[in-house]
Amino acid sequence: MIISVFNKSNGAISDIKLQQVIRAINIQIEQDFEPYWSFGATLRLEGHTVSRKSANAKPYNPLDMRGDAIVYVWDKYDSDLDGMHDKDFRGVPYGVVFLDLSKELNEDWSVTLSHEALELVGDPQANLVVQGPHPVQRDRDVFHWFEMCDAVQAQSYEINGIGVADFVLPLYFTRGAEPGARNNFMGEVSREGAQPNKLKSFSVTHGGYVGFFDPHKGDNVTYEAPDDTLAQQRRAVKSGRAGRRFQRAKNNHFGFEA
Repeated sequence: MIISVFNKSNGAISDIKLQQVIRAINIQIEQDFEPYWSFGATLRLEGHTVSRKSANAKPYNPLDMRGDAIVYVWDKYDSDLDGMHDKDFRGVPYGVVFLDLSKELNEDWSVTLSHEALELVGDPQANLVVQGPHPVQRDRDVFHWFEMCDAVQAQSYEINGIGVADFVLPLYFTRGAEPGARNNFMGEVSREGAQPNKLKSFSVTHGGYVGFFDPHKGDNVTYEAPDDTLAQQRRAVKSGRAGRRFQRAKNNHFGFEA
């Protein structure tokens, strides 16, 4: 899988700096992500199909589809870009990194780009849901969205000094903790008699949230831990931008999301 990256920033991020971040994310996918998930992708920086001066124009050009998915890096949030997938670009996995939104979330834009890339790696599975326990009412099942980073999205680590996003591992989608199981890449290994993993299966860490379809309510639900102000703040910022998570919940369907 090839993920094409387009630098739509008007000088805030140089191509050389973006190449360094892309290299770190490619290392992350190859050496950290793929050994657990057994599927991966390669990011590559593409040339400009339109002038950067037209940054506020409709972003998609058919020539942009040079790989299997696309990530755009933009200076400022634009609601038209968030709606692009539903309106104009159906069936093509894509993600957008807004530099001002990353700053508002107090997150390095490299971490945001890593998050978008990892979600796109799993995007061929994005219409799948995983049956598992409700985060609070563990005795009844809901259908969790197949997401790579949301549950741990406030966590990050570094590769060659560049921040990248934490992500969940396959055992996250199991009902009970297994001996020695890891539920996220940064998680502690569970040992008998020791403190269990910080992240429980089908749950969240501090600052993270998960989405699922609740058949009891007949609706999509986004959940964060009670009294987790960091998660509430992050979700409020993103919800205020009416992104694709909002569109999916609004339309009550399972669609692409990065």
